[in-house]
Amino acid sequence: MKLGFLTAPFPETPLMEVADWAASEGFEVLEIACWPRSEGPTRRYAGTSHIDVANLSASQAREIRAEIEARGLSISGLGFYPNPLHPDPEHRATVIAHLKHVIDAAEKMDIALVNTFMGGDGSKNQDQNWEEALRVWPDIVQYAQDHGRQITLENCPMLFSHDEWPGGHNIATTPRMWRRILEQWEGTIGLNFDPSHLVLQMIDAGRFLKEFGSHVLHYQAKDLMIDRDGLYERGVFSMGMGWQVPRIPGLGEVDWALVHGELYRQGYEGDCIIEHEDRRFEGTDARVKQGFLIARDVLRPLCH
Repeated sequence: MKLGFLTAPFPETPLMEVADWAASEGFEVLEIACWPRSEGPTRRYAGTSHIDVANLSASQAREIRAEIEARGLSISGLGFYPNPLHPDPEHRATVIAHLKHVIDAAEKMDIALVNTFMGGDGSKNQDQNWEEALRVWPDIVQYAQDHGRQITLENCPMLFSHDEWPGGHNIATTPRMWRRILEQWEGTIGLNFDPSHLVLQMIDAGRFLKEFGSHVLHYQAKDLMIDRDGLYERGVFSMGMGWQVPRIPGLGEVDWALVHGELYRQGYEGDCIIEHEDRRFEGTDARVKQGFLIARDVLRPLCH
């Protein structure tokens, strides 16, 4: 299991500078953030465009991969986490078009995995969103199949702010939904597993991995601390608003030995990608790097 990180927290730093630092600090792999090149505000921890996939030529793709590998690094996947089930048809069409560009880029770079969200309309319940997914996702799945790529879906509820209330902006989150997804699209779609989202949902990580561990194609290591005072003040039905605190691995409530033990038991042979969303370690590249190094030291003994 190689140890690396998602490049999203370095939005203004060129990819090869990120790669140089990663290699110098003993990281082995990168998940490369591939949001669209755009101006203006973006969702927090989104918007980083380390590869301009919409304008990527085959020769540029080969050159990027060769430069990464020349630094002793590999690429776990290309990451773009939008909302393909957004209720605005124009927005939905835009993000799906870009997701297809990411799939194209993965093919040109000979990278197997494209990592994303299934999406969701926050005003609808999961069953209503699932009916919409059955209409929207067959085209995306077919596109991935036509280009020989696999899609991994992160299990993040996307339910952290009032504009995502009450249903969240991603439905690929719970065992009952994952059974449906795998029954429909196993083989092309797999799980991009982030254990912090199970802490938020009070889902047992060991039990979850016993059932779905063989379907984990990509693994993101992010931690979560529950603010007990915030939980007391707001209650569980606030769905994390005011009491869930994203942390780097080792500073939250994920049992990393349990997670890695069960992943190994289930035969996972992919990478461990640190996802950094910890406000304590952000604001400058130096602070982001500090967070990644703490997480590296926590997870390194478990990654072999």
